[in-house]
Amino acid sequence: MEVHLQDENFDVPALCKALNMSRTQVHRKLTALTGRSATGYIRFVRLHKARQLLLATDKTVSEVAFEVGFRHLQHFSSSFAREFGQAPSSLRK
Repeated sequence: MEVHLQDENFDVPALCKALNMSRTQVHRKLTALTGRSATGYIRFVRLHKARQLLLATDKTVSEVAFEVGFRHLQHFSSSFAREFGQAPSSLRK
């Protein structure tokens, strides 16, 4: 996953291909292991990497969002706030 993190087009079919598993197998395995769908898991990994980058670097929120594969900043901010309970910009305050 981390190899493809920056690729905004890396999605469930690409994950399935990388794992050499069917979509159903990937969905069942991820749901059993993480309680999240494949799409939810990809978003989870991206958001946690973004949080790491925001805490450890001086990169802007926009730079971090693009680095972890989010194309739209509003979607990144709302997803981040849903996951962590605060906006990405307030993480550094």
